[in-house]
Amino acid sequence: MPVPPAFAASALYDSLLQGALQRFLARATLELEASLTDSDIRSLSIEPTDDPCELVLRWFGTRHILHVPRSQPFTAHELRVARAIGEVLAARYSTIFDSAVMAARADLFQGLIEDRYVAAFLDRRPYRAGVERNRADRLAHCIEVLRVAALSSYESRAISSGVLVLGDDAAHGRQGAARLYGQPLTAVKSFYRLCDGLRTVFLVGEDGLLLDIIDITHRAREIHPMMAITSPCPSAYRQHAAATLGTRDTCIVLSPSHEIKVFAEGAHVFTFRNAEWHLLDVEAKYVQWLQAVGSRPIAEKLFQCALDMADARQGALLVVLRDVEAANALVAPIDRLDRPATAGPTGDGSRRPLHYLLRGRTLDDVEDSVLMALASLDGATVVDTHGRLIAAGAILMHPQGEVGDAWVSEGARTTAAQAAGRFGPVLKVSTDGMMTCYDGLRLWEI
Repeated sequence: MPVPPAFAASALYDSLLQGALQRFLARATLELEASLTDSDIRSLSIEPTDDPCELVLRWFGTRHILHVPRSQPFTAHELRVARAIGEVLAARYSTIFDSAVMAARADLFQGLIEDRYVAAFLDRRPYRAGVERNRADRLAHCIEVLRVAALSSYESRAISSGVLVLGDDAAHGRQGAARLYGQPLTAVKSFYRLCDGLRTVFLVGEDGLLLDIIDITHRAREIHPMMAITSPCPSAYRQHAAATLGTRDTCIVLSPSHEIKVFAEGAHVFTFRNAEWHLLDVEAKYVQWLQAVGSRPIAEKLFQCALDMADARQGALLVVLRDVEAANALVAPIDRLDRPATAGPTGDGSRRPLHYLLRGRTLDDVEDSVLMALASLDGATVVDTHGRLIAAGAILMHPQGEVGDAWVSEGARTTAAQAAGRFGPVLKVSTDGMMTCYDGLRLWEI
C-alpha cells in the first residue's frame, strides 16, 4: 500500500526539524513526546514557558523538547535561531501544497536549507514563502554566491570577497543598468578583483541589486566614528561588525581561509566552516568567560587574543590561575616567570636565555601583538587573576592521577586544557579556528 504524500512529507520535515535543532543547538538535549491535543498538525508552534532552560516546539503531533543545563540557560540568539528554523521549515512544507507558489518560486528549494535558517534569523521578520522573494531569500542567495566562490580560485589564489546587504530601502543611488547580485556576475573575469572582503565589499540593496563597491572601514566610521560593536570579534573584522550596528544591514564575508563570516547588529553572529554553520553567540560566551576570570581587563585582553589567534588559524592555550600556588603543580620551575632566575651555569638563565625579557611582567605592559606572539609558542601562556605573567610557551605538567584513560584519545593541547581547567578558566584555540573554554569542565565552543 503506497504511503500518502502528506504523511511522507510530514515525516521528512519532522526529521529535518530534529536535525536542524541538534545541529544549531548542539549543547541541548532533544526529547520527543507525542502530543495528542494538536488541532492542526501542520501548524508549527513554540510553546510559551517560564523555564529558561527548556524550549518546546510542537509540530506533526510531536513535542520537540530541548533542555540545557540550569547553569547555562538558553540565550536570546538560541531562541531566535530555533524560531527561524521552525518558520523556514513550516513555510517550505506549506509551499509543497501550494501549486501557485511552487510554479513561481522554484528557487525556494535551491541551495542549502541551512542558508535559509541563517537568513531568516538575520531578517528577524516572520519568514513567509510567497510568490515574491523576501529579504531572507535574497540573503540566502548572497550566501550561496560566496559558498560557490569558496570552492573556486582566481589566478591560483583563494578567493576572498564580501557583501553588505542593506536592510531597508535606503537612499542610495540606483543606476538603470544595475544587475542582480548573483551567480551570473561571477562569470565576469574581474568580478573577484573588485573587492577582497577585508577592505572593500559589494553594496547590495534590499531588492538584491548590486549598487556599489564600498570601503567597509569608511562605511563603519560614517555610522559610528568610534567603531562601536556589541560583542568581541576578530580585530580584522571589527569594521564589518561596526558597519551593521544600529541598522538592519548584514555583512557577509568570504575570508581567505574559506570561512564565511556573517555580521549583524554590531556582532559576528554566524560562521560557516568545515561544511557546517555555527551560531557563535559570542556575547553570551564572553560574559561567561568574564564571570570565570573576574577581571574585565584580563578577560577582555585574553579573549581578544584568542579570537585573533583563531582567525589566523594559529593554535594557543591561555590559562588564568585563580590561586598562584597552583602553578607549582602545573608549571615546571624552569618555566616560571614570576620568580627570580636561579644563578649559575646550569640555572634558569642559561637554559631559558630569553626569559629575562618577560620576567616580572604583567598583561598591562604586554602589547596585543606581543601577547599573540607569546600565545603562538608551543605550550601554554599562564597568568594569574592579577594579570601577572606566570609562564609563556610552557609545557604544562599533569598532576598525578588527574589524567586517565578517558583522555587518551585527545590531542596534547586539549589534554593540557583539561588539566589546567582544574585550576582556573582556560581558552584553547585550535588550528582549525575553533575556540573552547574550560573551567573545571568544558563550558562552550566557538
